[in-house]
Parts: sequence; structure tokens; C-alpha cells
Amino acid sequence: MQKYSDRKYIIGAIIIVIALIYISRLFWIQVVDDKYKLIADRNATRVETLFPARGLIYDRNNNLIVYNMAAYDLMVVPRQLQEFDTVDLCNTLGINVSYLKKKLTKAAGSPRIGSEVLKQISDTLYASLQEKLHKYPGFYVQSRTLRKYPHDAGANVLGYVSEVSKSIASNNSYYRSGDYIGYSGIEKTYEKVLRGQKGVKYNMFDVHNRKMGAYKEGKFDTLPLIGGNLKSTLDIELQKYGELLMKNKIGGIVAIEPSTGEILASVTAPSYSPSTMVGRSRSVTYPILDRDPLKPLYNRATMAPYPPGSTFKMITGLIGLQEGVLKPYHKYSCAGAYYSRGVTVGCHHHVSPIALDKAVQMSCNTYFCHVFRKIIDKPEFGSVEKGLNKWADYVRSFGLGVDLETDLESERKGILPSVKRYNRVYRKGGWSSLTIISISIGQGEISVTPMQLANMTSAIANRGYYYTPHIIKDIAGNGIDKRFKEKRYTKIDSSYFNDVIVGMDLAVNGIPGSGSTATIARIKDVDMCGKTGTAQNPHGDNHSVFVSFAPKDNPKIAIAVLVENAGYGASWAAPIASLMVEKYLNRDIDENRKWLEKRILDKDFISELNSEENE
Repeated sequence: MQKYSDRKYIIGAIIIVIALIYISRLFWIQVVDDKYKLIADRNATRVETLFPARGLIYDRNNNLIVYNMAAYDLMVVPRQLQEFDTVDLCNTLGINVSYLKKKLTKAAGSPRIGSEVLKQISDTLYASLQEKLHKYPGFYVQSRTLRKYPHDAGANVLGYVSEVSKSIASNNSYYRSGDYIGYSGIEKTYEKVLRGQKGVKYNMFDVHNRKMGAYKEGKFDTLPLIGGNLKSTLDIELQKYGELLMKNKIGGIVAIEPSTGEILASVTAPSYSPSTMVGRSRSVTYPILDRDPLKPLYNRATMAPYPPGSTFKMITGLIGLQEGVLKPYHKYSCAGAYYSRGVTVGCHHHVSPIALDKAVQMSCNTYFCHVFRKIIDKPEFGSVEKGLNKWADYVRSFGLGVDLETDLESERKGILPSVKRYNRVYRKGGWSSLTIISISIGQGEISVTPMQLANMTSAIANRGYYYTPHIIKDIAGNGIDKRFKEKRYTKIDSSYFNDVIVGMDLAVNGIPGSGSTATIARIKDVDMCGKTGTAQNPHGDNHSVFVSFAPKDNPKIAIAVLVENAGYGASWAAPIASLMVEKYLNRDIDENRKWLEKRILDKDFISELNSEENE
């Protein structure tokens, strides 16, 4: 019986083998054989890459700010080339023969694959070329899209698209030579969303280079998947207005919605027109911008480090309150400067003595020098090194001296002084709170970016927390990363912010003659809080700085403005910020403030700077 029972396993195995043979043959006939035929038919077929439309970009109010326009590339498949009139083709394209030969030689390295001959030909040229393309076997036109900007603004935020480099093409399987990729701004950060997915089409051609239809009725074709759309946090009208106000000036503006961390505007000046970095014009424009001594490609709003100046005094005051070395009612006298053991920090004359709110209102250097030394030299810390480390922890909690981890591809940390640095410069034990007193008022070794200043102001407006600044509000209908919705708390208790905010309110809205430093920023029916700053610049005139938020309660906008070589914060940065806030909240500028707008628009710091350098 055992002998017969083994037979069923043998018979079963035979049946399985036969079934596998039939399945394998079927697979060969339906799949592999077709692919071999496709390879064999390469002389009669042409593989066409179908480029997807890149995703669109909108502003926060659903205004379209980046879209696509049709463009065409002339391609060649060297294996399919036949004799043609070289001169006639060159005349049609408006190129010389040597250029064409160079392109054909390069394409010969990939004889079966379409290679680019001439990028982004015009609609007119495309139309005339289509009529005579049959005369040039092996050549064909491939469609793609280029970016279009209905608003001439936001170049450094939006970024640009460019041809992939050799290193990218060799290290990323999605891209090949001739493809395009986002190289900066939103285009780079959200490249994988915007680019979509390429498709492919196999077309049959006859000996006269005429299309005969799809190979195998499109069996191997794949459709492209269009890129995902993005809704940005930008208010494009506010962005344009900020760029207008900063015309002929150098510096940056960043405006943030405190309740969300959404970036309303990010202005760097000077800048450039985004349309000049599209298509074939980019190869001409980029070298010019790159050589420009004013660095229009450099995003000052997120990358340029500046001393925060007196805008930093609010942080010094808040740390003093948190550490218990300062009470809101504590008063210090000021005789026009802070004096101690041969060190003098100048100040302007004002009412004296004053408490915290008045110190912010009048921007008293002496007051905050006293507070800073009490922080650093607090007995509980035991040493100046530990005092500085504790101070730095508080400062970093406001997003200063650290990477904010925004979704912008270009961001700098700024500089926060450290024990290690001072030990290197002065030797260990060779420095004290008096040695580094200048950082109490935002000078010396501390530097921040306009983005960090705006974020710091958001944290103050929110009474102790901020949301990570971000430029995108929605990704293809799927919202945004949850990290942008998480509150980041400072190390200052919320109860301490009111006294500083009262001082900021007084700085803008104080009674005339009361010593307020920013009354020029006052807006009718808007309770705006602000703080001026004058950042010392060893290379020329001081920088004008101003931070503010409005309204005082339930703030809708926090803003930082820095204008290089412009002097006092109240002179230029404060009115620019004030006009930006008014524009955002009221959508227009009051007739009674048009004179201020004109004054800003007419000012040309760049020409003045050039004149000084030529003297």
C-alpha cells in the first residue's frame, strides 16, 4: 500500500510542473515577448517622456501666485537620424551649425534615447517647426511647462526651477539630464509635492518620420501625474507692498501671524523679478545677479545676521523678572549713560529714575545694563560662566541663536555669545558681566536674522509661546506637518509679559512729550505695540530696526523690519513696519498718512551709499 500511496505525490508534482510551464509560457507571450518586440522595434518607435504639470502655488487668500505656461524642447534620437539639410534646420531654429553639431555629438552618447537640442522654443517657432519636422528624421518636439508669475514679487520666497545638475541626475533615479528641479525657496522645499510623476509614451513612426500611432495601442504607456498644489501663508498684496517700501534700500522684513506662526510676508532687499529666472533667460540673468555687489540672490530676511539693538532689551527685562532680580516697579536712575569701573555705555537724556515699562518706552540703556549684571552675577549661579549659560538658555527659548526649523530652505541661526567664546578671547576667569555688558542691549557678540526677530516678537505678543514659522498653509489638500501646530513655550512665565507689553504700547502710543521713541508708528484706531532699535554697524552707518505687533490684545500680525545703514530705528524701520501693519489690517493707507508713505518710497539709500563710496 505504501508503494501506491507515493504515486499520488509524484502525479501531483507532475501536474504542478506542467502548470508552471504553461504559466511561464503565458507570461513570456504576454509580457516578456512584447517587451523584446518593443526593443526590437526601437527603430520604428520613439519613447516620449510625458512631463507632468508642476503644482500651482496660491497665497493665503487663494490668489494664484505661481502657475504654468506651455513650453517646447526640440529633441533628437541619434539612432533615428538620417541625412537632412543642416543649414536649413539651423536657419529655422536661429542657431549656428557648430552649436547643432556640438549637441548632436553629445547626444550620440545615448543613441536610443531622446536628447535635448534646443530648450524652451517659442510658440511661433514651434508652429513653424511642426510643419517641416518631417524633413528632419530623428528630431521631435517634446512639450513641458515653465513657471509663470502673475505678481512680480516674492522671488526669494518662491524660489526658481532649474535644470538638474549632473550630480543630482546621477544620484537620483527620478531625474535625468535635461529634467528640471526646484533649486530654491518653496520650489526646493516642496519639490517632491510640486513635481508630480512623469509618464511615458511609445509612438510608432514610419520611414518619413511621421507618427503612426501608439505602440501596441498604448499598452506600455503611462500617464503623468500632475504635481500637488500648495496654499502658501503669504499675503501677496502685503508682500508686494513690503517690496515696494524697501525699493532702493537694503535689509529685510518678516511679518508673522502670532496665533499660527504663518509667515505673511518675507521681504529681502534688493531682490529681483521672479520672471527673469524662467526658461532660457535664466542663463543670462543668474550670472548678473550672482555678480551684483548688492547680492539680490541673498535672502537677508532669513540668512543675514544683524545685531538686534534695543529690540533685545525686552528679553533682558523678561529674564530679569523670571530670575527674580527685577520687579516691575524697580527703578534705576540714568544720567545719560551707564558708568561702572571705567566702563561707559551711553544713553540719551530722559526722565529719571524709571521702572520697567518706562524703560521700554524710552529705551533706556542704563536700566537694562543694571538688570543684565544682576542676572549674570546672581549669587545662586556661583560664577559668571553659569550665569551666562542660564541667560543663554532663556534667550534660545525665544528662537534666537538656534535653527527655527521652518520650512524655508535658507535659514541661519545667528550668533549667541558663549562661555567658550569669551574664555577663548579673554581667557578663563578673565572676564565678567561688565566685560560683556553690551549684549544686554543687543550689541556686541549677539546677532539675529529678521525672521528670528519677528518670531521673538510673536512670542511676546502671545505672552510666552510661538508656533514654528512656516510658509505653507496646505499641501495638496492634506494640511501641513503637525509640528507647525505645536506651541513652543519660552522659559518665561506668561505673567511677566504684561509689563514689557505696556512699555511697547507706550513707545508707540504714549502721550506726546512723554519720551516715547516710536510715535511715528502710531496708527489711527489700531493699538500697536512696538520697540525701536539702532544696531551698531562697524562698517558704516547704523542699521535701523523696529519690531511690533498689533492689535495689543488678540494680535493679528507681528513684524520685524531692518534697514541697513539707515540710522535710528524710529527714522525708517518704524514707519515701514507701521505702514505694513496698516496695510494688512485695514487693506489701505489712510490719506492722512500718505505723506509718510511717500517719504519712504522716495528714499534711496543705495544711491546715497554708492555716492559715499565714490567720494
